[in-house]
Amino acid sequence: MYRLVLYYLILLLSIAFIYSLFGILKLQPLSLVFSTLFLVAVCWITNKIFSVVFKAPANVESVYISALILALIITPAQSTGDVMFLFWAGVLAMASKYILAIGNKHFFNPVAIAVVITAFAGVGSASWWVGTLPMLPFELLGLLIVRKIQRSDLVFYFFLAALVTMFAFTIAHGGDFVKVIQEVVIASSIFFFSFVMLTEPLTTPPTKKLQSLYGAFVGILFAPQFHIGSFYTTPEIALVIGNLFSYFVSPKTKIIATVLHKQQVGSDIMDFHFAPGQTVNFSPGQYMEWTLKHPKTDSRGNRRYFTIASSPTEETLRLGVRFYQNGSSFKKALLALQENHQIVGSQISGDFTLPKDKKKKLVFIAGGIGVTPFRSMVRYLVDKNEKRSIVMFYVNKRKEEIVYDDVFNQAEKQLGIKTVYTLTDKTNVSPNWKGRVGRLDAEMIKQEVPDFMERIFYLSGPHAMVVSAERVLRNLNIPKKQIKKDFFPGLS
Repeated sequence: MYRLVLYYLILLLSIAFIYSLFGILKLQPLSLVFSTLFLVAVCWITNKIFSVVFKAPANVESVYISALILALIITPAQSTGDVMFLFWAGVLAMASKYILAIGNKHFFNPVAIAVVITAFAGVGSASWWVGTLPMLPFELLGLLIVRKIQRSDLVFYFFLAALVTMFAFTIAHGGDFVKVIQEVVIASSIFFFSFVMLTEPLTTPPTKKLQSLYGAFVGILFAPQFHIGSFYTTPEIALVIGNLFSYFVSPKTKIIATVLHKQQVGSDIMDFHFAPGQTVNFSPGQYMEWTLKHPKTDSRGNRRYFTIASSPTEETLRLGVRFYQNGSSFKKALLALQENHQIVGSQISGDFTLPKDKKKKLVFIAGGIGVTPFRSMVRYLVDKNEKRSIVMFYVNKRKEEIVYDDVFNQAEKQLGIKTVYTLTDKTNVSPNWKGRVGRLDAEMIKQEVPDFMERIFYLSGPHAMVVSAERVLRNLNIPKKQIKKDFFPGLS
């Protein structure tokens, strides 16, 4: 996810540089290059200083992303005053992550709050020069980011609210709505704003419903005609106010989790137990972003999203992680963690949770390490002694890959939650195997869950497995609304 955003920003700046060479954009090529490099340097140095002072791991990708966004919304420097504007914008963007934070978690979009502060301080205002007609075709590539992190509802409601607000103001003042739309859509920053800044995972609410409300709220404020008295909002002000809304409807926290112990629980699978250091409020099935500072960080960065495998009823946080040969630098550093080592967790999010209606019948379909959210849910139900009608299909290649079966076996005895184990590698099945063999198909579902049409299906696992399982369900005429798929940013 972070690499995709970074590549997108680099592409936009590269196109802008080429356009400036040919006079398509009224920018000085050398000024654009200087401003970009200057911002990268200022952001990197400032972030490094604050990370040392606050003893927090530095997220290198976010430093570069913030710097490049600033380069795309602040007119390239032409004077000493312009350079000072760039300097303070970079410093404030990085400082906001550490200073403007509650529970060790920043709640403002760093770029937005930086240019809001510089504007009110009279240092300089963002021009949003990226929002021009020549740049529009390349801005639209930002849809790839929206697709990658599955924020389409957020962006849709943002556009809908912005357009409705513009229409209302235009009609009220007898203006030309078509002309207003042309100005906003063709020659403004609305696409760049919505695809890159609005969708930033760390400052958006954790669930789709709240994300839709957030998008609509920011969309209303984004409309250029929106004002309260003589106070008119700008894109950055709209986003900062939206960030406050996001925080109040879904408070964010950051934890410093300490390793208690780790153990291998399956083939290439490690189970990590952490002491969170504070109370962590989450729903079974949700995920967190984990940051692990380590040397020689590769291009995939020092952050990952992992589902919490433990239940809120347990004192420790658990992560179940599969490791591969020639894995990323993050995975290697994670595997090397020893007792009392620390990792940073933040941004509890996700809709992949149990329905509030306890009478709803469910089917869990887990593939490989995709079983972690189900371990959290089932452990929670066991600890609460809460009975629900659930059948779980647990798909693995080999028996050695099965994990957390102690929890599922206890749930079957205590609550009647049935788990159907199936192995897909037919050449590696022992004679005493008592489960099923083969991939999940319609016949298996019909045999194990006769009332399948009445149930909600939860799918979690490798992308190919989830796609295959969904295809099976649709062939069984299961309505789309009865299918929930696990998702967290970057998983696709």
